[in-house]
Amino acid sequence: MEADIAIVGAGIVGCVIAREVIARAPGTSLVMFDRDAVGGGASRRSAGLHLPRGSTDRVRRMSEYSQDYYARLKAGSPTLPIHERGMSVVAAAGSAPKLAEVYLESARLTPTDEVPGIRLPDQMQAWTGVGCQYADVQALTQALAAQLRGRIGLREGVRVDGIDARRDGVALRLSTGETFVAHQVVLAPGPWLAATAWRELLAPLGNRVKKVVALHVEQTPADDDQVVVFQDEDAFLLPLGQRGHWLYSYTCTEWDVDPDTVDGGLLARDLDEAREHLRGYAPAMAERCTSGRVFCDAYSRTGDPRVRPLDSDGRIVFAGAANGSGYRLAPAMASEAADLLHLVRSHA
Repeated sequence: MEADIAIVGAGIVGCVIAREVIARAPGTSLVMFDRDAVGGGASRRSAGLHLPRGSTDRVRRMSEYSQDYYARLKAGSPTLPIHERGMSVVAAAGSAPKLAEVYLESARLTPTDEVPGIRLPDQMQAWTGVGCQYADVQALTQALAAQLRGRIGLREGVRVDGIDARRDGVALRLSTGETFVAHQVVLAPGPWLAATAWRELLAPLGNRVKKVVALHVEQTPADDDQVVVFQDEDAFLLPLGQRGHWLYSYTCTEWDVDPDTVDGGLLARDLDEAREHLRGYAPAMAERCTSGRVFCDAYSRTGDPRVRPLDSDGRIVFAGAANGSGYRLAPAMASEAADLLHLVRSHA
């Protein structure tokens, strides 16, 4: 068995890369592998929030690219689970110059005196903005995979146990006992950085895996409720209208966790930390935090996603460590990954 391109990982990043490859070179033979079902890993737990911002120039460019990409995607397929929302940003008073460096100009941040449902502590200020949306990432990933079926091979529930670069390509040793050979391989493993097949390949990058906790606030959002971003705390409140509750995501600082064991449910300290953060802004909502989601994600040392070849011949490409922004930056990561592949473009 062989193909031009193999993608390992059928989450949002892997599926968007596959979509980009086929768009650029429709004749490419491509097979995507995942140890689970499509979108069954980190994509299933993702908040799916897109914010028009970036901590570095590269991330801001990637954010702008991805925002335009998702807008075109939604316009072409209006039933896709991508939902626009208004946005309020809360930060220390006098933060306007700093926010202007972080948020895209298209966000049009404008000072405001109040944020519905939020108590602004002394010395805090708020701004409204545009360009914010969220998605049901698992459902979106599955929809993109459905569009690709028939044009690519899709092997769900098939784990890659080994990767061997050899003269005729890159050989993938599969959990089924088969060996699959591709001219190039893209690794998009999400937080599974330590998998035996590629652990040594990824070690020089210095990426790490961090626990991610988001609480579900049992309060029904209104249609016009906005996303509230707590800039200084790196946290946000997201009204999940399709699910009928809010989501509160805050920064958890538990590092080097294992994606195969971290998903053990909320712990008392998770609830305590999140509620403590939220009480200062929305005490009533803090008391309605009784459930949530726990998983992890891969983070780079630089704060930028990593898209780069892992071998001298460029036959193995890594795309990941998006620092909790896999959905938000997936289209831009896909474009960068496709640039590294030896695609034969159609001249039709």
